[in-house]
Amino acid sequence: MVKKEKKFTIAGIFLEQTGRYKWQAVGMVALYTLKQLSDLASPLLYKNFIDVLGGDAADKRPLLVGILALLAVVYYGRVIVRSVSELISNRFQPKVMNDLTERAFRHLTRHSYQFFANNFSGGLVRKIQRLSYAFEAIADTFIYNIIPLFVTFIGSIAIIWTKNRFIALIMAVWMIAIAVVNYAFNQKLMERREKRAAADSEATAVLADSIANSLNVKLFPAYSHEESLVRKVLDKLKRLRTRTWDMQVYMTFVQVVFLASAEISVMYLAIGAWEKGNFSVGDFVLLQMLMAGVWQTLWGLSSVFRTLGEATADAQEMIDIMNAPYDIVDAPKAKKLEIKDGAIVFDRVKFNYNETRTILPDFSLSIKPREKIAFIGPSGAGKSTIVKLLFRFYDVSGGKILIDGQDIAKVTQESLRDAVALVPQDPMLFHRSLLDNIRYGRRDATEKDVMAAAKKAHCHEFISALPEGYATFVGERGIKLSGGQRQRVAIARAILKNAPVLVLDEATSSLDSESEMLIQQALEELMRDKTVIVIAHRLSTIAKMDRIIVMENGKIIDEGTHAMLVKKRGGVYKKLWSIQAGGFMAQADEV
Repeated sequence: MVKKEKKFTIAGIFLEQTGRYKWQAVGMVALYTLKQLSDLASPLLYKNFIDVLGGDAADKRPLLVGILALLAVVYYGRVIVRSVSELISNRFQPKVMNDLTERAFRHLTRHSYQFFANNFSGGLVRKIQRLSYAFEAIADTFIYNIIPLFVTFIGSIAIIWTKNRFIALIMAVWMIAIAVVNYAFNQKLMERREKRAAADSEATAVLADSIANSLNVKLFPAYSHEESLVRKVLDKLKRLRTRTWDMQVYMTFVQVVFLASAEISVMYLAIGAWEKGNFSVGDFVLLQMLMAGVWQTLWGLSSVFRTLGEATADAQEMIDIMNAPYDIVDAPKAKKLEIKDGAIVFDRVKFNYNETRTILPDFSLSIKPREKIAFIGPSGAGKSTIVKLLFRFYDVSGGKILIDGQDIAKVTQESLRDAVALVPQDPMLFHRSLLDNIRYGRRDATEKDVMAAAKKAHCHEFISALPEGYATFVGERGIKLSGGQRQRVAIARAILKNAPVLVLDEATSSLDSESEMLIQQALEELMRDKTVIVIAHRLSTIAKMDRIIVMENGKIIDEGTHAMLVKKRGGVYKKLWSIQAGGFMAQADEV
């Protein structure tokens, strides 16, 4: 289990990942700063050009041509420097974005079973993507907006200072005032942007949930219902977008007024300096070009704040998840689980989903090494909860679970889950090839090993009949396969894993009678020399178990072999067996 790191901040994680490629980052910033400094050289050269033109034309051609040559050097050099900077950026940013995505994925996947049960997968994927996209937006803004702003501001004020300190001071005051106004507006926008980002995630999650359950939408003709759910979240997103964009319009209006006022006042002061003979025509050109550059960068300041605000809000969602504590963590110095026999003990286990909902009040059970037991009982009896606790998807509220005398809370989660194989009622498959899905049980298995497991699980036959065989992609969650086919693939995966403890949770529930008969043979081989826990409602699948545990309301109310339990008068198991056996007989009579 990967330990949670120190608390993350957006700036902290971005700087940390950037630091892995610091020389590329430094080179990119240095080159783009040089490019911006070259932008300040152009107004100075044009000032000199105009001043030369204003004098006597005699013998001025060489000087003018020299100035043009310097302009050419500045222009071509600027293009080269910018291109090299962007080429470095094209290699630097994708590396950092990949690192951020991998890091976010690593933290996300190690959250608990309960965490994923409470969150939409589509929304989580979007949050991972937004973290890397936020870095791209912030990095681009820093390089192409913030660096130009500071270089242009400081450089322009420094150049005007050498001509007229009072005008330079007024320009600086106006520029700072515009920046402060922009910042004030964007502070108010921040909350709206965060709400809009949350609404966007909610809309994405609802869309993903509906699309993922498209079959249910068709089976229960619920097109209008789903459309109304989507419309509701989209209307909320629309309102938040409108409010945010309205605020941006107000901010633009105020900014235009400030910029126009600043330019008029500065030019007015320049006229006074010109009247006193302190300003040349070239100085006016210089001032106008510098102001145009400054205003251009300031005009984009609202966009800068907006981009930074949106990127920060987008990144914060993933940062919050990365900072959230794991519900299930390895104990300090947790050791690897070592299984020799496979004995399992539930020692006075208590489990509550919350303060008011108790599932297991005081559950104790000892399972001998390589014993095959089955749990039966009504829904809500606690059967599946026992399995989830065994895998440590949840921590017990009291008591402990031991495997070969080792408390599972004190061993690593990876070693625990490596030692226990599960065939669930509704197996989930990756949208990958059948070969990859079966090989997931043992990822270093050869293709020959995979086929051997598939043959034992009786899925080799239908796989071989497919046009692409084992290379066939099964669709999201295995939707291209039937329920029985998915079940057999899951059984093949468990056969390949060959763990010493095996859990079958309604493992034959999706199979027809013929498939079930074939699978029973595979399961008998799979269960050999293993400790096995079976949960089943179809009692025909558990009649051969060493012991059957009958549960109700989180307690064991009866146990024994099939032969023992069917002989008990008034027993719950006998009643269930009579119902199912009677049903089978009735069906046979009808046929």
